[in-house]
Amino acid sequence: MRAHFILNEVLNGFRRNVTMTVAMIITTAITLGMFGGGLLVIQMADKSQKIFLDRVEMQFFINDEVAKADPNCQKAPCATLRTELDNASGVGTVTFVNAEQAYQDAKQMFAETSPEIADQISPDSIPASFKVRMDDPSKFDEVYNSFAGRQDLGVEGALDQRDLVKRIFAVLDGVRNAAFAVAAILAVAAILLIVNTVQIAAYTRRTEVSIMRLVGATRWYTQLPFLLEAMLAALIGSLLAIGGLFIAKAFFFDRALAGLYGVNIVPRITVGDVAYVSPWLVIGGVVLAAATGYVTLRVYVRE
Repeated sequence: MRAHFILNEVLNGFRRNVTMTVAMIITTAITLGMFGGGLLVIQMADKSQKIFLDRVEMQFFINDEVAKADPNCQKAPCATLRTELDNASGVGTVTFVNAEQAYQDAKQMFAETSPEIADQISPDSIPASFKVRMDDPSKFDEVYNSFAGRQDLGVEGALDQRDLVKRIFAVLDGVRNAAFAVAAILAVAAILLIVNTVQIAAYTRRTEVSIMRLVGATRWYTQLPFLLEAMLAALIGSLLAIGGLFIAKAFFFDRALAGLYGVNIVPRITVGDVAYVSPWLVIGGVVLAAATGYVTLRVYVRE
């Protein structure tokens, strides 16, 4: 009987405050949708980091004097540098690129995209180098710092490709932060709507609540329907947000990022990724509504 009464009160609350409740559901759905989008971007960034760290290289340029004296890197100091790089902890592969090969690679790279730059490249403008790819990315700094200044082995300069990766991650971080910022603003709106909805619901049923208190009903018993009403609206909003993420995955991410997926630049957002963040949206929405409703009832509803 008590459960039936509470359920009826919750349904009556929805019926009496339908516009406020619908507004709360929509605002909660958008808030959680933006928050879920931010979580998906975090997952994408983590997977992207693994992809790029597996590909990222460091490059050590050989000075012209050493490169001209030993174009095929068969004697010291060039051969010594190769041996030390091969034996360094965490190094996967070491590839020597002589000056002629570096020149041809540069000409080919710019021939289609920037012919004017390709015409400016001369055989002496691109130095020989070692390209080093890591098996253990955690050793990247150690190897880079150990060999970047080895002038005694003919190293004239070094290139750390992680700078490019950091720029890519900065863009992803910006998208994530923007999603979270919008979600935070909408969360404030959702909280205010929950507060107003609970207050209006309590006010419209103030007479029956007072009668119930007079005949011995506990405060929790009389206020629980208002709390459940807010939690149910948040639950519906969270489910709408989850549905929105699945729709966004199918009609936005999969289409907009199809080209990047094809060349494995960014990882694909899967159904599993959306399913992974979904429980957090439900928990977050219900907890937010429960906490806000409880505080509102304690502060504004004294009787």
